[in-house]
Amino acid sequence: MRVLFFCSAVEDIAPEYNEAARQIVRAACARGYEIVSGGTVKGTMDVVCAEAAACGAFVRGVLPRFMEPLVSPYLTETVWTDTMSARKEAMREGVDIAIALPGGIGTLDELFETMVLSKLGCFDGRIAALNIGGFYDSLVALLDHLVATNMLSAADKARLQIVSTVEELEALL
Repeated sequence: MRVLFFCSAVEDIAPEYNEAARQIVRAACARGYEIVSGGTVKGTMDVVCAEAAACGAFVRGVLPRFMEPLVSPYLTETVWTDTMSARKEAMREGVDIAIALPGGIGTLDELFETMVLSKLGCFDGRIAALNIGGFYDSLVALLDHLVATNMLSAADKARLQIVSTVEELEALL
């Protein structure tokens, strides 16, 4: 079983985001999941890798070659790609659930591409977002607007399970 974390590469973020990341990583490790992430030493990616390693989990990091100076020392396996697009594809391989933690445009890019691939039948894992502290409230409003304007079906919106607490997210594992 594999869980993929899409998350921030920014260092200076609200501490509760990284604490939530630690909690959900511990829960995933306790359930026997392998951990997959972008695999760098930046921001929440580093938190995810370090916490998973501390739990003794298998930690797979996927990085494009130009990010080699940023590779996490906590990885059990490092997968190198030539492009960011190939990185996203390799990150999703064999994943049972992809989880978006609070993050920026990279996280949103990974999340939206995964939702599109799910819609097209090219990704069969589950997809979730941790809306801790209302972080993704604006995203929820945007998705609701897309449904209201027939740009997105309610069924396709439902591919993304949005939860507000780590406990709700744990229940999805």
